[in-house]
Amino acid sequence: MKGAWWMLLAAWLSAALLSGCASDPNANAEAMAQPAGLQREQVPAGIFVLTAFYRVTRTDQPLTVYIEGDGLAWRNRNQPSDDPTPHRAMGLGLAVADKSANVVYLARPCQFTPMAEDPRCAVAYWTGKRYAPEVVAAIDAAVSHYLERLPGQRVHLVGYSGGGALAVLVAARRNDVASLRTVAGNLDHVALNHLHQVTPMPDSLNAIDVAAQVAHIPQVHFSGADDKVVPTVIARSFVAAAGPCARLHVVNGMSHESDWARQWPQFLSMPFSCP
Repeated sequence: MKGAWWMLLAAWLSAALLSGCASDPNANAEAMAQPAGLQREQVPAGIFVLTAFYRVTRTDQPLTVYIEGDGLAWRNRNQPSDDPTPHRAMGLGLAVADKSANVVYLARPCQFTPMAEDPRCAVAYWTGKRYAPEVVAAIDAAVSHYLERLPGQRVHLVGYSGGGALAVLVAARRNDVASLRTVAGNLDHVALNHLHQVTPMPDSLNAIDVAAQVAHIPQVHFSGADDKVVPTVIARSFVAAAGPCARLHVVNGMSHESDWARQWPQFLSMPFSCP
């Protein structure tokens, strides 16, 4: 009986610890990153201070950069959140699943970084200006920051949800992008906001507007067949605009926040190229 009581107590304590970790986005992110050897740091980038998790171990291999989604941008349809840090960092999950030597995860402006340490943060940067030119410039600067540690190497860009838009917009600014992947990517926020009948974002750049500028980059865009947040029609129209170097891969049974990380090693190994 005593042994059973201790087992019950241990199970309760374990559940309590897991619940506490899940309720704290920072603790949850650390718990995901540390077993994968990803170190946390803050990176001054443009007007922002971005939080990153990175592993750079081979100077003779390229870099893969993962860009987080929009996070907890809104409390409800009409009220923005006080802090956009994602409670479930989907982009970080993808980075953790990547076993390559050089991996960087970039949180979006105002995510994970304390507001007091990032004075340019404002609600607009996780609502109407989430893809503004200064946001794109910040992500671009952070990519360059890590590539400086790998002289002569190229970068693979990966973006989840709204991070997919930023991956495209950053790729359009650079000449060292080896490949581009998006997962449930918001690749046309004008069409998507119109579809959902929500406020447009005139202060944000739109990924589909630079489709021709990234048309030379080998790229694949993953879309969940059950995604109601960013339905497949958005990725399909982007791929049509980007031309023959772009592929659409529709994954049956997957929604916007399904466990993409579980299948990510398989998706990473899929070959794709420019004809």
